Amino acid sequence: MQTIEQALDKLEKSKFRSGFHLTKKEREYLEEKGMETIRRHTEEFVRIKLSPAHPLNDGKQTPMHGHPAFKGMHATACCCRGCLEKWYKIPQGKELTESQQAKIVNLILAWIERQRE
Repeated sequence: MQTIEQALDKLEKSKFRSGFHLTKKEREYLEEKGMETIRRHTEEFVRIKLSPAHPLNDGKQTPMHGHPAFKGMHATACCCRGCLEKWYKIPQGKELTESQQAKIVNLILAWIERQRE
């Protein structure tokens, strides 16, 4: 089991995943709303877009822009069930547990925190 820091370091080595960065508008939204609100939004996005065994439009359900969490989901390979399986060995076709959802949320928020620095 890898730590959040290990996962983020591994993701930075991927040309595709390391190409994601928060825009000025997304940073402003983050500062305006605060991390607690962003956490609640991220928890909801993960619950709706990733948690079901067969998410609606899987592979295309996460927008690329519009919210710091969406950008973080792509940057951390938590954007669809295929990426979760490839990067984290979380099998498709089975609903995510609350523990898995929490770990995903924490990873996305850690990426967002790194972007704030």
